[in-house]
Amino acid sequence: MSAPPQIIKSLGNFLAASPTPYHMCTKAASHLTEAGFMELKENEPWAERSLLKPGGKYFYTSAASTLVAFAIGAAFEAGNGFKVIGAHTDSPVLKVKPVSKKSAHGYMQVGVECYGGGLWHTWFDRDLSLAGSVIVEKEGGGGFERKLVRIQRPLLRVPNLCIHLQTADERAKFDVNKENHLTPILAMVDEELNKTSETEAKEAGVDKRHAPELLKILAQEVGCKMEAIKDLDLTLFDTQDGQVWGANGEFFSSPRLDNQVSCFMGLKALMDYSKDLSADKDVSVVCCFDHEEVGSDSTHGAGSPIMAEVVERVNTCFGVVAGHEKFKLSLTKSFVISSDVAHAVHPNYASKHESNHGPLLNKGTVIKLNSNQRYATTATTGFVIRELSRRAQLGCQEFVVRNDCPCGSTIGPKIAALTGIRTVDVGIGSLSMHSIRETIGCSDVESGYQLFLAFFKLFRALDDTCDF
Repeated sequence: MSAPPQIIKSLGNFLAASPTPYHMCTKAASHLTEAGFMELKENEPWAERSLLKPGGKYFYTSAASTLVAFAIGAAFEAGNGFKVIGAHTDSPVLKVKPVSKKSAHGYMQVGVECYGGGLWHTWFDRDLSLAGSVIVEKEGGGGFERKLVRIQRPLLRVPNLCIHLQTADERAKFDVNKENHLTPILAMVDEELNKTSETEAKEAGVDKRHAPELLKILAQEVGCKMEAIKDLDLTLFDTQDGQVWGANGEFFSSPRLDNQVSCFMGLKALMDYSKDLSADKDVSVVCCFDHEEVGSDSTHGAGSPIMAEVVERVNTCFGVVAGHEKFKLSLTKSFVISSDVAHAVHPNYASKHESNHGPLLNKGTVIKLNSNQRYATTATTGFVIRELSRRAQLGCQEFVVRNDCPCGSTIGPKIAALTGIRTVDVGIGSLSMHSIRETIGCSDVESGYQLFLAFFKLFRALDDTCDF
């Protein structure tokens, strides 16, 4: 087996550093800063302080789990277009409940809630741990702050029930009760030790919603006292990193490929493209939204004002008053690529795909179309991707769901409806979507990155030739 391509090594490192949207945004911010991007604050005035300049490169985060990065062309003028790649930072996971303290039959457990639509049976018998953010009181009582936390070692497990205790019907159908069967084990209950921990926690004023043993581990990781932890947003994650596999090393499996792989490709393309903005008249943007897996309707999901605000705020910095016609012109000249992993044909379940629309791994980016508007692709926006792929000499595939199957959705229709910006839905093929470990083709990551790079480079010239 040959060594994996450098882009797969980089992707693996990116995913390993990003067990939650919080961590992904932090990792991306580090890369962007190294690439010369300047961090902005969402809650500060940009126009008043004259922060944005032609040829400038910027990024900001919203709620610490959504990230927006953009590079302004040196020839940009108010009313020009925005070339946008949209993706999402979140994945289906198990999240720690607000009151997580739980025990049963001698086991100390952690109460969890299902986030999104996961293949929950894949979470059984995995080496799991915790990551996320905690709200901590500053030392000396001088306010509060958010701190990221990640426990590297395996800490939790959801064991399967042994086959001998299952009925024939239960063996035939692995039916997971999400409330009863997914609660992970943290430790064995030791009455004397736990009694001591409870007493110490009560005396110290520790949050009684969570087991003192859990809070102690978190406090050690964060570097604070147990009683300083006031709230938390924690996610379970698989401690096993991504892995290249296959006879020729052609596959890559990892947690969170849906959809951090699109964030990775988009950010890499933006950073590489923005090395020379001298001839660019537009603004190149990557938006990585949280909460896609639960519908996008939040303060910082794709259903929020963030996408339209980027266009408005940049134009305002170039002298456009809010509501001015040039803001509307920017929207009409703009284009969004909504990128999310696509359904590749599973060799054991090929009948689940319509015969003329069966994408394969390692054959290029997939254009997704659904006439019922579950995807935002139209004849014109789909053409743009096909033509860009042709000019960049990249593979391009088509996906339409069978008429007798349900169809998922993406951030694409949300953004299109909220902004009126032309939008297309694409993605690289994947297997085991929404499993704790998903699979993609290694060469598709390179072709996806190259497509995004071609989009930033070639879209304006192509769009100017299109009379539609």
